[in-house]
Amino acid sequence: QVQLEESGGGLVQAGGSLRLSCAASGNIVNINNMAWYRQAQGKQRELVAVITGGGNTNYGDSVKGRFTISRENTKNTLSLQMNSLKPEDTAVYFCYVFARVAGGNYRNYWGQGTQVTVSS
Repeated sequence: QVQLEESGGGLVQAGGSLRLSCAASGNIVNINNMAWYRQAQGKQRELVAVITGGGNTNYGDSVKGRFTISRENTKNTLSLQMNSLKPEDTAVYFCYVFARVAGGNYRNYWGQGTQVTVSS
């Protein structure tokens, strides 16, 4: 099984920066896509940013130009650099990976979520 450990969430003032990290562990043989999603109170989960196994990135319109997603394949880690934060960015942020373990099929794995709160 794959475990995802998220870190870096917290409280930040509008205009500030925050960096989220996600470390994947377990008997992993391959990770394909990795992504960050978020879910604000009373709203459905939305894609923040995705990075493919080949390194291509895509961003949600609301974060484009402010957030940067990256991965370190050697360490199986995923990061999200968040700059120019806005109160609208307040949400629980979830790490996502599409991976397979030894002898298994590809499947979705989700982190537990980390709270990001941006004060106005």
